[in-house]
This record gives sequence, structure tokens and C-alpha cells, in this order.
Amino acid sequence: MVHKETFVNLGFDTEQSDLRSKAGAGHRHSTLSSFKSRSVTYSWENIEVYAEEKRTNCFTRSPQVPEKILKNVTGCVGPGEFLAIMGASGAGKTTLLNCLTFRNTGKLKILGQRYLNGEAINIETLARLSGYVQQNDLFIPTLTVKEHLKFQALLRMDEIFSYDERMRRVNEAIQELGLTKCMDTVIGHADISGGERKRLAFASETLTNPSLIFCDEPTSGLDSFMAYNIIQVLKTIALTGKTVVCSIHQPSSDVFDLFDRILLMAEGRTAFFGPVPDCLSFFSSQGLSCPSNYNPADFYIRTLATMAGDEAESKKKIAEICDVYESSEASRLVSATAKANSTNSNPKIQESDGNKVNNSPYKVSWFAQFKAVLWRSFITVIREPTVFKVKMIQTIFIAVMVALIFQGHALQFVSIRNIQGGFLILVSNATFIHIYGVVSVITNEIPTFLREHRIGMYRTDVYFLSKTLADLPSDFIFPFVFTLITYHAIGLNVLVASSTENAINSVTPLVTPLMYIGGFYIQNSAVPAYLDWMRYLSWFMYGNEALSINQWVGIQFNDTACPDGVCIGEHILNDYDYNPDFYYRDILGLCALIVGFRVLAFFALLRKTYNLVSLSLGSLMDFEKIKGMLFANDANPDRAKAVVINLHRSTGGGGKEVGRITGGGGKEGGKSTGGGKLLT
Repeated sequence: MVHKETFVNLGFDTEQSDLRSKAGAGHRHSTLSSFKSRSVTYSWENIEVYAEEKRTNCFTRSPQVPEKILKNVTGCVGPGEFLAIMGASGAGKTTLLNCLTFRNTGKLKILGQRYLNGEAINIETLARLSGYVQQNDLFIPTLTVKEHLKFQALLRMDEIFSYDERMRRVNEAIQELGLTKCMDTVIGHADISGGERKRLAFASETLTNPSLIFCDEPTSGLDSFMAYNIIQVLKTIALTGKTVVCSIHQPSSDVFDLFDRILLMAEGRTAFFGPVPDCLSFFSSQGLSCPSNYNPADFYIRTLATMAGDEAESKKKIAEICDVYESSEASRLVSATAKANSTNSNPKIQESDGNKVNNSPYKVSWFAQFKAVLWRSFITVIREPTVFKVKMIQTIFIAVMVALIFQGHALQFVSIRNIQGGFLILVSNATFIHIYGVVSVITNEIPTFLREHRIGMYRTDVYFLSKTLADLPSDFIFPFVFTLITYHAIGLNVLVASSTENAINSVTPLVTPLMYIGGFYIQNSAVPAYLDWMRYLSWFMYGNEALSINQWVGIQFNDTACPDGVCIGEHILNDYDYNPDFYYRDILGLCALIVGFRVLAFFALLRKTYNLVSLSLGSLMDFEKIKGMLFANDANPDRAKAVVINLHRSTGGGGKEVGRITGGGGKEGGKSTGGGKLLT
């Protein structure tokens, strides 16, 4: 049923049936015109994907043959076109989308070619010209919609744009995507609907006016109305001359009618590729007519699905459909179009204005990244007053309880143990009051950080330094309040090493063992030799010893319980195996741990983002060239491909992608155009 739907959020009225006819008519003025955008045609030829071969062991009789996930998938999509990749679960849509976007292919071996306007591409080129809207929306919940887009604009738009131009673009994106009503609403609040969150994800990707937009299941988790609204947004973007590709599972009939082209996949093969209206006639030609008043999308997916209990017959039917398509005129036309796009007949994708292309994976300088990330980090801290209040109440409550317990203890022999226990409480409380907060924040923010870092928004060291500086105020406030309340109640001397409070805020999963060997529960001399090295990694040892030295050096008081009726501070230190001469060593040790643990934390974070691209024989040479050299007279392409994979494996190359898929194999006979820069 065709119904009239008003594009309230997009600023114009139209009917669903008129959308496609307006593609080239310039149906509305786009404010994107002030930002340069290129028209691109994206094509891919003979994409084949193999699952990584499992390693053999003593229990494996023979090596397993790599599973073939995608089989000779070819396609092409041009400017102003909206392509939907469809298929049943396990058909290969996500794998194909990952191949087209260079994402999550680390454990796959890939054959085939990809071109933008006839040029073999790599991840850098694609990232510069495309946007990618992922299935799961990740946002910092403490930012408002406008603040989120401001952050995106500060880091994703080129340095040639001024601050005012960036903010103007943010306002334009808000209006274009219908986010005006919620632009000052905090993203984490319930007032933001699922559709608004998805449109915010689109706005984030369209800020830079990309020529090519990919979407992974954009309607996932949305009701039918919201799903239709979201696909309308994508259709409108395509009508401005963009190339839009999305994977979608089971669209409604209204949503399905918005697509220009459709790629149906089944069992890793292409069942159909072409204009949406041609799909019905293709299936009808095989005696598979879609019933009247039936959703065509449901019909296609049901026809190409493997039915439980009838797998053999279903797979046979799917194979027949795919075979018919591969031998059809439509398939030959798609292959010819893809090949034509690989002959460099389209405009070059490099800069044409004479400006030098920025080889850095980042759009802005280190300092600009630092300012933006630090701004967001401080907002995140400030916008969580409840967390601050709870931690402050917890700190004051525990401090008061400790003060009441230790209050009134005179300086005598029996109170020595109490004072030493107070030192442990000081260090332990300052440690544990922060460790849970850090774990919670890192767990929530790491997925967002990894996604933003991967698309080249900011460096790892920028994020780490910004988070460290934003957390510094609370790192000092809570230990200071706790110490202020408890220190005099326990009866300690005023002069205390200020570096202790910093050191005990370092985060480590070895808190409990380090506390046990810190010198309170067991004397240093009693620690087994094979664990003695751990003492020097324990801030409990340095903190307890420094506090004890500060407390007992020069102290002398009379008590009949002490030898000769006199308690000498140095003797107390000796009982705990503390050396009075190690005070400054302990302070330096605490400082070293502050730096050391933070450096380790930084490299642990860096390791998550480390993506080294290693070239091997397979990634330097075009598959067709290898096949020509090795099997000039061999008509069996599968044998040639198997040899290529074995050659790649035998070289020990770390690169997983074989052939021009990594950006090689252009006119220069397989020379690599770059394997992607290392993001740090």
C-alpha cells in the first residue's frame, strides 16, 4: 500500500512513490553545497572470502580446508544510488559489508578487487571519502546532542575550516536530520528516542559531507515507523548525489520500495543484483512468483533461506537460483559495469585543487585533538554529580568511623600496632575508593574510544592524557578529605609525604597481593625470596614505610611495656623491618610507580588500538597475475586460488588480504598503494 508520508524532519513534503523520480531533479537545496564532495562509483569484483585455517595439533588427523564464506561476489553502485544488501541470517551480508569497508577482516583471507572511480583503494582512501554508521550506537551519555556533534566537528573536519564554520555545519546537520527539538537534551536521558539516536549517528557521519556512506543494519531495534523514517533519511542523502550502501535484514514493503538497487545473497553467493523492479521478473522467470499483497522482501528472504529439516533441498534450490543469476544477462551486465569502473574512466579520487593531500590519519593537529578530548572529559566528570556525591559521602562516613575508633589513643606501647594499622587504612582506602570508579569508567568508555580512534579522530596518548587530567581533581580531593578527618584522630605527625596520595591512586589488578607484602601483615625479611621482587612494585610497602618513618623517627616516650621503660621510634621501625634511611627512597619509589603504572596503562590501551599491516607475497601481487604465471594453461581457477592461498600462508605474511583487495594491483602491475597507517 502506497501512502503519503510527510518529511517533517527533513524540511520538504513528498510522496513515497515520487522519491526515485526526483533523484536527479535537485528536489531541495542542500546546505552541504558549501563543503566539497566528490561523486564516486564503488565497484567490487570476484570477492572471495575464506575463514582462517585452524592450526593442526596432535589430535587433528589432517589439516582442515578453509571454509569459503563468500564466492565470486561482484557489484557496482554509483552516485545518487541507494543499494540494499539483503539475505537470510548467515547469507554473508555482514561479511561482504566488512570487506567493502575494510573492517573486522583480521581472521579472514580475501581474494578480489575493490575500486573507487576506477582506482584500487586502501583503508586510508576509503576512510577519507566515506562514512560508516554502525549497527550499535555508541555515545558518551553525559553530552548533549549538540555537544556530541560539536566534538565530532572539531575532530573530523579538516583544519582548513574555522571554528565558526564547524559550528555552522553542526547547526546545519541538526536541522537536516531533524534533531532541533532534542539538540540540548543529554544523550543518556530517556528523552532521546531510538530514532533520534540513529539520526544522531547519521549526523555524525554526514558532518564531513562524505561521498560514500555505509550503514550496518540501520533499522535494527526500531519499530516499523522509526525504521521507515530512518530509511527515508538515507534515501534523502542518496538523492543529494551520495552513494549509499546498507545491509538490512527484513524490511517492510514501504521500506523496500525506497531502495534503488538490491543485492540478494544466499550461502555466500549472489542470488540477484540489480534494480529493485527487475528482481520480481527475475524470480518469476524461474517459476517463483511473489504472491499478490505479499511483501517482496519477505518473499525473497524466505525463498533464499535454508529451511530447518529440509536443508538439502533448500540448498539445492538456492544453488539453482544463484546459478541462473550467474549465467544471466543481468549478471554479465553487472560484471561489465564493474570492469568498466576499473579502467579509470571516472574522475580521479585524489585532490584536484592542487592542495597537498594530508597523509596523516588524523584531520587536526595533536593540540587540537587534546583540547577537544580534554573538554569532553571534563564535561563527563562535571555531568556526573551523583557519582561525586556518593563517593564523597562514602569517604566521609568511613573516615568518621575510623576517627571514632582511633580517637583517644595515647602514645604508648600498645597503641603502636593501632597506629601502624591506621597507616594501612589510609593507603587501602585511597586505593579502593578509586579503583572501582576507574574500572567502571574505562569499561563504559573503551568501546567508544576504540571506535573513535579507529576512524582517526584522535590519538591514544591524547585520550589517555585527557582522562588522566580530568580525573586529577577527584584523585586529590577524596584522599585529602579522608586524611584530614582521620590523620589527627589516629595521632599521627603532621609532616607526611605528599606524593603518597598520588601513588596509591594507580590502578592495578594486583592490589591484594601487593597489600599483603606491603610490610604490615608480614615483615619484609619473611617474604619468600621468589616473591621478594614484588615488594618493589607495591605502593603499600613504600607508603607504609614512608608513613612509619615520618611517624617514628626521633620519637621517644616512656612506657613500662617497652625495654628499659623507654620506647624509641627507631626500634619500632626495626621491628617492622623499616629502614629510617629509606624515607626519600620510598618517596621516589612512589613517584616511579605513579609514572610506571600509568605508562603500562597507556601501552595496554595502545595495544588495543595497534593494527600493524604486514605485506606478504599475496598482498603484493594481483591474483590474476599469479594465476597467469603459474597456471597459464590451467582452466581450473579453484586450483589457482588454492595455490595463491598456500603461497601466502607459506610466506608467513601477517597480512590477511590477498590480491588487489589491499590496494595493490593497479596499473603499476600490483604495486601496493599503501596498507594503512598505524594509528597511535
